Amino acid sequence: MSDIKKTAMITIAGRPNVGKSTLTNALVGEKIAIVSPKPQTTRTRICGVVNQGDTQFVLLDTPGFHRARTRLGDYMVKVVRESVADVDGVCLLVEPIAKAGAPELALIDRVKEEHLPAVLVINKIDTVEKAQLLEVMAAYSAVHAFDAIIPVSAQRKEGLDVLMAQLAQYAQPGPQLFPDGMTTDQPERQVVAEIVREKLLRNLDKEVPHGTAIEVTKFSERDSGVIDLDVTIYCEKASHKGIIIGKNGAMLKKIASHAREDIERFMGAKVYMETWVKVKENWRDNVNYIRSFGYDGQ
Repeated sequence: MSDIKKTAMITIAGRPNVGKSTLTNALVGEKIAIVSPKPQTTRTRICGVVNQGDTQFVLLDTPGFHRARTRLGDYMVKVVRESVADVDGVCLLVEPIAKAGAPELALIDRVKEEHLPAVLVINKIDTVEKAQLLEVMAAYSAVHAFDAIIPVSAQRKEGLDVLMAQLAQYAQPGPQLFPDGMTTDQPERQVVAEIVREKLLRNLDKEVPHGTAIEVTKFSERDSGVIDLDVTIYCEKASHKGIIIGKNGAMLKKIASHAREDIERFMGAKVYMETWVKVKENWRDNVNYIRSFGYDGQ
């Protein structure tokens, strides 16, 4: 029987590539959100669950707040705006740069509109000197009265206890939202699709991986416990299809192999996976395609 009596729903927001998914994974204690060095890796809101003492933390990892250039981009920005509402608190994650840019100022305005408690979390502190850190704190203190400013390194898992202690102050009395042992609300099919997309982002250059979407068309378990997956990778151009497949299928084989290792780790089972690559031109600007890939194009 769980002894959880409080919940804290917290949105983690920031510009692309500041480390939101890395921070979410570090706080949850396992990989539930994909990460890559490329901006706009996260496309939709991902929920991470952490149970500590009598409190359940529900962490909402959001897409990077950016200027949209496609219908998919519009959807991602909408997700962020809607995530900074109806929560118990917001973590504004920033890099250690002593200037609040347009994305940060827009998110701060949203926090003010919704009258939400907010913590400034300065990530990647292992990359700067202490004096620079003080300049960052001063720059952000000048634009908003944050409840706390907490320096962390999500990569090195530094400062996370201090952050969790601050977030615990936002917990509200009430029943736990997720059962014990559950670390994310994502269906297994979605996690599989996201893992494949992460490997595309990590192995391919420039615009190619951003124009991909993944569909898991078969997900079944044999009596032996082996999981069979059929995965289709969609891209926007025939030339991109060639790049994804690679010479003699080498690139696709590499992507599938890396993905399978991570999927087996997540599922705790042996995985047999078949992959295909198909072209759907300019799907990121087609509302029907966006919706069919699980992104609500409204």
